[in-house]
Amino acid sequence: MLTVPVQAEESEQQSKADQVEVIEVTGIRSSLASALAQKRSADSLVEIIEAEDIGKLPDQNLAEVLENVTGIQITRSAGVGTGVQIRGTNANRTEINGVSTVGSGAGRSGINFEDVSASIIAGVEIIKAPEAKTVEGSVGGTINLRTIRPLQLDETLAAFRIQGEESSLSTDGVKPRLSGTFGDNWDTDNGKVGLVISASYAEQDVSAFRPRADRDNIIAADSGAASAQDFDFLPIQFLNQDQDNYEYETLNLVGTLEWAPTANTRFWFDAVVNDQDRKEESTRVQASGVSSLNNISIPSDFEMVNFGTLDGVDLGSIQAAVKGVIPVDLADDDDDPNLRFSGDTNSRVTKSEIFSIGGEWQGESLFAKVELSTSRSDSTNPRINTTLNFINPNAPLDAGGSNDNSVPFAYDLTGGSLAFGIAYGADHAPTVADMLNPENVVLRDVQIANDQTENTEDAFRADFTYDLYWNAISSVDFGIRYSKASSMTDQVRSNLGLRSMDDSPRGSLFADILTAGPSNFGDADGRELFVKDYLIVDPELVASDPDYVFETLASAIQAHGGSNPLNEPTSGVSAFFDIEETTSALYAQLNFETDYIRGNFGLRYIETDIESLGNSITEDANGNSVVTQETKKGNYDFLLPRVNIVADLTEDVMMRASWGKDIRRPNFNDLSTSVTYSTSPNPAVSVGNPGLEPEEVTSFDISADWYFAESSVVSIGYFHKTRKDLHVGQQEDPFEDPNTGYRDTTGPDCEQGGTWNPIADVNVFGPSGGVGVCVPWSTTINDTAETTQEGIEMAIQYDLSSFEEELGWASGFGFLANYTIQKFSGGESVDSATSRANAVFAATTGISDIEVTAKQSLIDLSENAYNFTLYYEKYDLSARMRYTWREAYRSTDFGSTSSFPWGFPVVQEDRGQLNASINYNVNEQLNIGIEAVNLTESDIKQSCVSEGALLCYQGLTDRRITFGASYKF
Repeated sequence: MLTVPVQAEESEQQSKADQVEVIEVTGIRSSLASALAQKRSADSLVEIIEAEDIGKLPDQNLAEVLENVTGIQITRSAGVGTGVQIRGTNANRTEINGVSTVGSGAGRSGINFEDVSASIIAGVEIIKAPEAKTVEGSVGGTINLRTIRPLQLDETLAAFRIQGEESSLSTDGVKPRLSGTFGDNWDTDNGKVGLVISASYAEQDVSAFRPRADRDNIIAADSGAASAQDFDFLPIQFLNQDQDNYEYETLNLVGTLEWAPTANTRFWFDAVVNDQDRKEESTRVQASGVSSLNNISIPSDFEMVNFGTLDGVDLGSIQAAVKGVIPVDLADDDDDPNLRFSGDTNSRVTKSEIFSIGGEWQGESLFAKVELSTSRSDSTNPRINTTLNFINPNAPLDAGGSNDNSVPFAYDLTGGSLAFGIAYGADHAPTVADMLNPENVVLRDVQIANDQTENTEDAFRADFTYDLYWNAISSVDFGIRYSKASSMTDQVRSNLGLRSMDDSPRGSLFADILTAGPSNFGDADGRELFVKDYLIVDPELVASDPDYVFETLASAIQAHGGSNPLNEPTSGVSAFFDIEETTSALYAQLNFETDYIRGNFGLRYIETDIESLGNSITEDANGNSVVTQETKKGNYDFLLPRVNIVADLTEDVMMRASWGKDIRRPNFNDLSTSVTYSTSPNPAVSVGNPGLEPEEVTSFDISADWYFAESSVVSIGYFHKTRKDLHVGQQEDPFEDPNTGYRDTTGPDCEQGGTWNPIADVNVFGPSGGVGVCVPWSTTINDTAETTQEGIEMAIQYDLSSFEEELGWASGFGFLANYTIQKFSGGESVDSATSRANAVFAATTGISDIEVTAKQSLIDLSENAYNFTLYYEKYDLSARMRYTWREAYRSTDFGSTSSFPWGFPVVQEDRGQLNASINYNVNEQLNIGIEAVNLTESDIKQSCVSEGALLCYQGLTDRRITFGASYKF
């Protein structure tokens, strides 16, 4: 494992490999020594991680590999690393062997890290300070994944690894991981030929249990409600038991063919193929209509919540309900609360391909390289999501004929555990047998989809280096790059909402596709209060035979005699977009070197043309929808200067400084004119912004390194980024009456905020059922003011191997540690509290007309973070333990909804995680080992207003153990 800055080595310099010392990497200590050997001659600020052995990076997941690096934090989905923040931002680029990659969505960061097995990657470079020849498009840094180059092999390479992984929260047992690599090169009459083939197959089953409790309303002491206390308090508004399960099946293939017909000429062909099938088998148990019981549901325990301050405004404190029983209310025709079971099967099937072909030639003074590449990612997102309403046989049906009735709930949020379940001892409570009887569930919602996303980038580049030897000016680099990128999204969907008993078939009509939901929700933290017994549409059957599930549900609706049939999914014209982007780039860079100073300075010029195709929907004179395709065009250009300087102050101390500009293009979906509606009234309707401009970033870095002992270093650095036209999200929430919780249900205009959603279920947001309600809407804009990021990065690496005589066996120890401090400031965009939240803040502050806002912080930015790794390598034993900690940060990951109850992105609280591994070389060929991720099963806590203020969401994640063996032939 290697986490120290080293020089950025461009692939065109590989033709000079015979002039460069080759350092064999065979273990932790050897890989660290290799890093320091390169670091001493570095010209720019780059971090690198080298594999300890063939196909053995320090972690199984690439995002978790990158977490070793100073200044990098990661985000996780169900405990698995999926997102990478470099210096506090997600706006980064990912390349493989210097070739751009494209992702499975409409973002710009490139291939998903969960799609690529770490076992096929030989090393990772993170370019923090770009040179003029570095492709533009990153704010934090560019990540380059390197594979093995066959002409650099000294001997035949043949290795195989077999492993098994087990998750503490999974019920599917051990999942396999297989990987292998073969490589060799041969001298022929026509020059030297080399070949490397790597393959990886992995299955993974990961689970996360995520309970949620919303308390975003107020019961005033003087309200006259039956639940009123001597003090104001926050009642329970909503309860959710979310159990996420993802099953991954990933196949990765990498092949490289190289041919060097002469000593100064090389040709290559690279192919990277990734296939991933990610099936989701998640369930949600929802206590709905709870907010309707606020006035009669009397909590038995409370806690004091201090909201802290937002933008300098002290928001005061208030009591909040933490324990009690929510009874059945039969006094209203719309009986509450209700119980719902949802099955979420939002799968993703992705195939990505990266091909590149090129050649290079080294003359006496001129080096030339030409490469043609193509990257493609095709994804489909099949799903059949269903929601069932539980019909409690011990409570009467609603008088209005709606397809739900009442169930009593118990909740206990004490001790930081958001727990709720059925109040089996309360009046009208169902029995366990009732819960598992298909006759007691009815079909409420069916959401069918097979969305399609196609992303491509084709590129041609020509790079040249001319040796000048003009005193300090050693050479000049110059080149061109032409690329065409495209992104197409087509939403193929069918949504059916059933709201009456007349339309909703009983579960007995589709009992053969029902199954009991998972009953292990208490395994994560030992809780006893949760919903254990319930029915869902079998998610495994949805994955294996979706046609049968569809036919069964359609037949049940028909047999029941419902008036709303289940239709096959069709393309949603309002959500379609197809965007093409063409970019031409020119660069020139002078490289200089003296006895004490070296580096480079240069310019990169880019020009981009954009063409966006979307659908425009209008109405004719008869009120019929008319769909026409509309194309919008735009263009922009930038000149990006970049400078890198290194000064050797003494034999063991050096300083680096960099200054430069880069841009970040908007995500494709942020540029589109498409609109997507949901049948749920909670998610915000996302609206594209075709006028969104690229973000411009000016960066400055300065750092110092001290090599105070053999294989050891201390480094400290400072970075500062000025960001102009930052891409920020804006959300407007609809007005909600603080007493009733009702929104405007009369469209198409929403005079008091939000936007009209014609297909959304009114649910608790209106006095009666039906569809059509004002919902939140969101878009992305350019912040009108400059923003800045700055930080300090510190790292230390120390190895005790040189103390063999003094320490004996203990000389096998070594450690690495890094600490990052960063902050974000500036900007003018703000988030605003919802109308209901402002009603709470009016009570806590005494300001009747208060409207709370908070300046937007950078999403996923932790101000403080550190890693500490202790390793031991001796007597054929290799062991490592790494603890990673990051401070609280704002997050948009709030489970199954994209809207926030209080109007602000949630705060993900401080969290640390412990990983460890141990390996033993049985002999020169055979190695056995075991690795553990999240040993302490550290959970995730989210607060809804500010840090530590009002716990509203938890993520209870698993511990994953991987064990296996590798063999080198």
